[in-house]
Amino acid sequence: MTAKSSRSLSRKSGVRAAMSPAEKAAHDDVKRGIKHLEQSIGEVQRGLRKAEKAIEADAKTRIRTLRKEAKTQLATLKAKRGEAARLMKNLSAAAEGSWEDLKRSADQVLADARATASSVADRIRVALQR
Repeated sequence: MTAKSSRSLSRKSGVRAAMSPAEKAAHDDVKRGIKHLEQSIGEVQRGLRKAEKAIEADAKTRIRTLRKEAKTQLATLKAKRGEAARLMKNLSAAAEGSWEDLKRSADQVLADARATASSVADRIRVALQR
């Protein structure tokens, strides 16, 4: 030991020796309390890391599900768009058909497409609010 470290030890032990039994007990209680707080902080930090990992995993799963649903809904919308385009083409070529029948069909296809698009938007909004 160096002279400096032995002086430091003697000062610390001298201070400790100069304490009354009640002061020593209080000092020990404070040390135990600090140690307990350090353990609690460690537990909280571990819990936070675990919760963050669980939240991230859940978010990734939800993102994959939303993408899959959106892809399916987009395919449906594209099919309805194609159907509407075909109806429009038929509309211009319809010599025998009734204008009202074709218009009703086109209106129904467009209404279905709007409802599907609205449904997709609502699902995304709800998922983002969670």
